Amino acid sequence: MKVIDLYKYLDASIPPSLSCDWDNDGLMCCGDPEHEVKKVLIALDITERTVEEAVKGGFDVIISHHPMIFKKIGALEPTVGSARKAIKLIKNDISAMSFHTRLDALKGGVNDVLCEKLGVRNTVPFGPDGEEMGRIGTLDPPISLEDFCAKIKKSLGTPIVLSAGCGKSVHKVALLGGDGKDFVYSAIKEGADTYISGRISYNIMVEAPEMGINLIEAGHFYTENPVCEFLAELVKKSSADIETKIFSSNEIKVI
Repeated sequence: MKVIDLYKYLDASIPPSLSCDWDNDGLMCCGDPEHEVKKVLIALDITERTVEEAVKGGFDVIISHHPMIFKKIGALEPTVGSARKAIKLIKNDISAMSFHTRLDALKGGVNDVLCEKLGVRNTVPFGPDGEEMGRIGTLDPPISLEDFCAKIKKSLGTPIVLSAGCGKSVHKVALLGGDGKDFVYSAIKEGADTYISGRISYNIMVEAPEMGINLIEAGHFYTENPVCEFLAELVKKSSADIETKIFSSNEIKVI
């Protein structure tokens, strides 16, 4: 399978029609579309560490969730982080592909994987108009907020979970991996008693009791990183001959 064949397969499986208008993803960097793909590295972010791992390991393609190039690059020169990574990848015949908000919205993508990890069932999409990337469902039987936070820590491996409670048990759960502060009011509108995201604004968190909802911050990286397993399986379906590896792109420490 060639780079362009793999991209076309993934582009059809994770269609750009699901992307938000402001997003930028897809084929981020490609020096040779006809290059044969034997090894694929999968990571949440294409950091400098991810690029080094790809070069060291002789990978042909990196696939990420977060776009390697999000804002326009003014010049391809090595003092700019995203440009420096692109130059290094091209020099080493490595292509990069990113699938961002379309992977959030995709059935089976970021937020469905998160639901599966946390035991949230019978889910449907939710969110502001035109951005229904989140999921809302039920946790049966209902449990306390404290017990649910402990479950999140164990299921996602996140070292710290922040919560602001309203006194309700956890039953109708809304969630969005990553930065989800803009989805809080949609979760309330849908009748959720609990909302989980990677990051929620402090100003919103302190208002949780007044708004009548439990709010939980479980870490941007930790709420989205499980989707790497989904991407690895998707690549394997494209060709059984491709070797895949999941790489932890970020070094996050609790001090």
